[in-house]
Amino acid sequence: MKNNATKSPRIVIAGAGAIGCYVGGLLAHAGLHVSFLGRARILDALRSHGLRLSDYSGMDVSVPLDALDLHEAPAILADADLILVCVKSAATAEMADQIATHAKPHAIIVSLQNGMGHADTLRTALPSHDIRPAMVPFNVVPKALGQFHRASSGDIVIGAGPANIDQLMSVAGLDVTQSDEIEAVQWGKFLLNLNNAPNALSGLTLHEQLLNRPWRRLMADQMAEALRVLRAHNCAVRPTTPVPVALVPHILRLPTPLFRRVAAKMLTIDPEARTSMAHDLMAGRITEIDALQGRIIAMGREKSVKTPLCEAMLLAVKQAEQTGAKPRSPESLRS
Repeated sequence: MKNNATKSPRIVIAGAGAIGCYVGGLLAHAGLHVSFLGRARILDALRSHGLRLSDYSGMDVSVPLDALDLHEAPAILADADLILVCVKSAATAEMADQIATHAKPHAIIVSLQNGMGHADTLRTALPSHDIRPAMVPFNVVPKALGQFHRASSGDIVIGAGPANIDQLMSVAGLDVTQSDEIEAVQWGKFLLNLNNAPNALSGLTLHEQLLNRPWRRLMADQMAEALRVLRAHNCAVRPTTPVPVALVPHILRLPTPLFRRVAAKMLTIDPEARTSMAHDLMAGRITEIDALQGRIIAMGREKSVKTPLCEAMLLAVKQAEQTGAKPRSPESLRS
């Protein structure tokens, strides 16, 4: 595939949420043929305001309404050569069924989703398609109606395959690479995503949380707990940062002045950034806690590895989904 606006394949964003709108918006801004499949709640905002994209480094671009191809019906999948699946974890099976019903046999499908195993769910429903898992290292948050803001750094990595999807998707503001070790890369991001829950429960921004040593120690202990589970399953893990995965918990436990110096790149985030789970709880939406801490708990039980912190996080988030998010302390979560 070549990045050529006049000959580029048709791309469908299957799930026009924060990541879908951000990635799809940059591809559309670059002149690629992009359609957005999503719910009326978000599409109506795009119809009224267009699509504006910004990031922590100062990028600010707009995609006008007349350049947006918006759809609520899955029939648009029939036109796709490349489908970027961006739905929440729990909606993966439903989207796979819609793709199976409508998509062409040659359509390539990339899972731009949090958590693990979504590509397997897609492969089960779509055995004849080229399915690629992917890792999205940055978080995107809604800033206003029709506006999405990238709050942290990193490049998208997708599983290697016969078509050079990375070349097609690498446009201004978006760098994409392919990897033969995509599952290990995904596990590296998965470990960082386990902080979605503590951040959502803290009531703090990510920057404030990272500068708070009790919260960092909780993050470190939860990551160490998850690493024990992954080692028990012989899961390879590749870090998404220059720091080896095994050292990250030790770095998080450092005194804050030393942590600032050693982990400066971890603080390369928007000062107001929060995790997607924090935004889900604030909006009263169901979170992806089952695909994150829930997966570690299940894997731990398979190997008789205890996961008390992950269990505490899952319980606290489930309660917050029912009663509303109220700031918690790291001590209350440990107890």
